[in-house]
Amino acid sequence: MFWIIPALAALGVLLWFINGIRKIGAVSAGDPIGARAGTALLLVDLQTVFWDAGYFTEADKDEAKRQVLAEVDAARANGMPVIALRQEWSIPSTKAVAKLLMKGQAVAGTAGTELAAPFKDVADRILVKRVQDGFETKELDRVLEELDVGKLRIVGLDANYCVAKTALAARHRGYGVEIVRAGVLSADQKGAEKTFDMLRAKQVAVC
Repeated sequence: MFWIIPALAALGVLLWFINGIRKIGAVSAGDPIGARAGTALLLVDLQTVFWDAGYFTEADKDEAKRQVLAEVDAARANGMPVIALRQEWSIPSTKAVAKLLMKGQAVAGTAGTELAAPFKDVADRILVKRVQDGFETKELDRVLEELDVGKLRIVGLDANYCVAKTALAARHRGYGVEIVRAGVLSADQKGAEKTFDMLRAKQVAVC
């Protein structure tokens, strides 16, 4: 019978770890935003640790960089705010998942969580997100309400994860959402096309 306590402890740790995985991929609902006039450009996870990790070809990065910076220039010309989201795993269970399954990349307090060099000075606001959904902390909700934003144009990475989950969370709240395809990177291009089809079915424009 002495095995019961360590077995229960091991089960507790396993469930805690699984809950961390669930938190990472969950999509928040939030409150409906109502009518808002503005549009914002949202940069997702364009950080050194991901940009320089070798997940994407140099050709794909060059194309994405050109498109992202063109979107920034267009936003500036049209008086649109530019908001950057940075990933930092800081919830204990998600940090454990990141350390075990993601090479420890973007864990809070580690190197490389800053915006990558091409995007270092382009954002008006830089917000930290803790999971794939950029709305999870509610700080993005607050900033977009302050700026009267009702529509988002999204660029960044990765299409299958943080871009998709943030876009879905935005739609749940009633935002109009456009993903700028040429400004979005994915380590799995075939998977990205399926993701874009799913997003279109959820009324997310992919242009």
